Amino acid sequence: MFNNRFSQGMALNWRGPLMVAGIFAAVFAILLLMAHQNQSNTSDMGSSLREDPYGTSLLFDSYARAGYQVKRSQDEDTLSDENAPRTTAFFIGGFPSNDWKMEGGKFQVGEKLRGRLEDFLVRGGRVVLVAPSWRLKSKSQDWEVENQWSKAPHAGPIWISPDSGAMPADSEKMFLSADAPWLKTDPAWTILYSSSVEAKPEADSPVHVYMAMRRVGNGELIAASQESFLLNEAIERSPNPALLDFLAGGRPVVWVDETLHGLHQNQGVLWLLQRYRLEGALLLFWATLLALLWSISGDLWRHPAREQNAEIVRHSESAGVAARRLLQRSIATEQVVAECWEEFRRRSPQDAQTISADPQTGMRLRAALAQPPLAGYRELSRLIAERRQAATGPARPARDAHDNSTSSPKKGIEEARFA
Repeated sequence: MFNNRFSQGMALNWRGPLMVAGIFAAVFAILLLMAHQNQSNTSDMGSSLREDPYGTSLLFDSYARAGYQVKRSQDEDTLSDENAPRTTAFFIGGFPSNDWKMEGGKFQVGEKLRGRLEDFLVRGGRVVLVAPSWRLKSKSQDWEVENQWSKAPHAGPIWISPDSGAMPADSEKMFLSADAPWLKTDPAWTILYSSSVEAKPEADSPVHVYMAMRRVGNGELIAASQESFLLNEAIERSPNPALLDFLAGGRPVVWVDETLHGLHQNQGVLWLLQRYRLEGALLLFWATLLALLWSISGDLWRHPAREQNAEIVRHSESAGVAARRLLQRSIATEQVVAECWEEFRRRSPQDAQTISADPQTGMRLRAALAQPPLAGYRELSRLIAERRQAATGPARPARDAHDNSTSSPKKGIEEARFA
């Protein structure tokens, strides 16, 4: 019975929620379109977004599954916002197109990248620099990274073992292709992976270093000469858990620079939100807009319209409820009865004049206006009811009198006959 009455009495107001959902779907589609337009479609070997064998998406997916927080950044300036002691930053190969300048007639490349690395390392960060594409030299911190290429490549692909004193005991071997470059290092670097070379007069060192580490400022810098050991194909064959954990250094955040691979985010609306961390303010704005649209759209449950013949009658309303309605208008207590009488006088001026002019009802009216709200309101209700009864009462006798008048000739005749 309740369900039947509920279904007949109310209907679901689906138009309001549908309008809100449509507006949010349109705005979300616009934001997605902006995001896709802000991101370049170009990519290069080593990009963490590439899923083919030449990308490193599998590497960073493994980090995410292991519990690391992976941030693939398309804005190089966000590195300055990261908590350096808790972050490991990966820079894998690539050629940024806007990081060069002419200084003193010389072509300088990688100055912006070197400055960002220095600032991050001084703050205590950990940097993994893989396959640097140009020479990076810091005069203030006295460090240098550069790849060296052999004029005559070695015999063929080989596997090299890690240095037992610097790497964990269960670290995997590193695969080297036939034309793999090596690093130019100095004694400040700790060698992690290296291989010996044949003693030749032109050889500058008896070993070729392929991965090394050193302290820079308050942080650590790890450099690797090639990126093939991090690619998806290599990770799929040998996940390298010990090596990957060693590269992260136990820091919970892994930050990846994608600008080296042509993936940039333009400085639009989304960039401003991320750069100044206004995501919370944006969510608050959308929540406020949702509440506003919901209130405008109406109630969730729509009540059916009243019948056309239905009338709103408040004469049966108790005196206490009516007095409460007046008090809710912020009317002073002593003015409630007077306000009631003034309202009645405006609506029924003739009846009010009759009540005021009559000596008996006028005296009762003055007494009612001096009483408290509830008692005075009741007295006014009695006066108005008596006035209405007096105004409508004579109408029936008049009708009866008219009927009597029609029959009076007959009565007169009969009375005369009997007389």
